Amino acid sequence: MQKQSFSIALDEELTLRGDIHTEEAAGSAQPLLLFCHGFKGFKDWGSFPYVADELAKQGITTIRFNFSCNGVGESLTEFDELEKFGRNTYARELADLQALTERILSGELPVPDYVDKTKLYVLGHSKGGGDAILFGANNPHVAGIVTWNGIAHVDLFDEKLRRQIEETGVGYIANARTGQDMPITRVVIEDVDNNRQQYDILELVSTMEQPLCIITGEKDYVRLVEGAKRIHQAAKNSELHWIEGGDHTFNTRHPFAGTSAPLEAAIKQTVAFVRAPRT
Repeated sequence: MQKQSFSIALDEELTLRGDIHTEEAAGSAQPLLLFCHGFKGFKDWGSFPYVADELAKQGITTIRFNFSCNGVGESLTEFDELEKFGRNTYARELADLQALTERILSGELPVPDYVDKTKLYVLGHSKGGGDAILFGANNPHVAGIVTWNGIAHVDLFDEKLRRQIEETGVGYIANARTGQDMPITRVVIEDVDNNRQQYDILELVSTMEQPLCIITGEKDYVRLVEGAKRIHQAAKNSELHWIEGGDHTFNTRHPFAGTSAPLEAAIKQTVAFVRAPRT
């Protein structure tokens, strides 16, 4: 098992930090998977490093990374850049994915020679599942998309938060784990409201040609369970897999204290989908 960390300076302020997990013995012409964390998530959250290792062991070179405005800086595990979190839009995250993909395809990122870059998959957890669809749908460089407890609608903000932002320019969402108040600024709301058609997940899955694998815990939040059903119903080419007993993080926590049966089931289903032969 090999892990190589990287850092990409997007401009004077924004940086993409990530890790490449790979294992050559697992086979040649390996697919490559980009792992997108969710809202209030980060690449080193809980099970994510373990998941990347396990996928690599199964012959899927995996890149987990932090979106450049996710609020986690050089510490890699603490929300020490809350100002950036407050202006983290879907547009910014899609630009991050585009920048990462461009560097993979150009050879600037140190991806092993035994990786087949035409077999590029995008996996996202929770909000990251939305990013995976928004970025991957009908993208000629993306061979398939996987969502883990993914969202079906991009608007995650209630009326109370919207009123707070309208009145003061910034609203706050509590992070129960860290005790921090996470800021959301007007630019985030405007990005959602001004791009409703472009960010319509159900419409995108109804037209995209690539296969979509929807993996959802049976005991996840009701809106996400129902959302998984709606995505599957709307999708042109999808498969839906329920993870028995699985909650939003497949019964794992941060810091990581070990795997779980639901997480192993999600990993197994992901491997089967990504490794499946396709024309």
